[in-house]
Amino acid sequence: MLIEETLPQADIFDRRCPARNVLGHVTGRWGGLVLMALQGGTLRYSELRARIDGISEKMLAQALRELQLDGLITRTSRPVVPPHTEYTLTESGREVAVLVRSLVTWIEDHVHDVIAARTCAGDTTLI
Repeated sequence: MLIEETLPQADIFDRRCPARNVLGHVTGRWGGLVLMALQGGTLRYSELRARIDGISEKMLAQALRELQLDGLITRTSRPVVPPHTEYTLTESGREVAVLVRSLVTWIEDHVHDVIAARTCAGDTTLI
């Protein structure tokens, strides 16, 4: 029996739906940035950390672990001195990274509208 045959229909609005966790991993601040950074190709841990300004080692490790468990990235350890660990998008990871990129592009294109709306509402947290 396939695992898919035993799982209930995905319903992102149901709190028990595992798809909700994947949504959080993909659209969360760090997971989304990791996916987009890896669109350019394989990167080492240190390269990812340098590319994603402001991410702590703990949060990068957590995001990488979640995305790997979700099957969106692969982790490869190279037996060299010092050891190198590389991360690459899987086919599913490449598909979802394109979607995340589209969302980020929309946000970047409309951030001034969002800031203006927040300013009119008296909220200046994005400025």
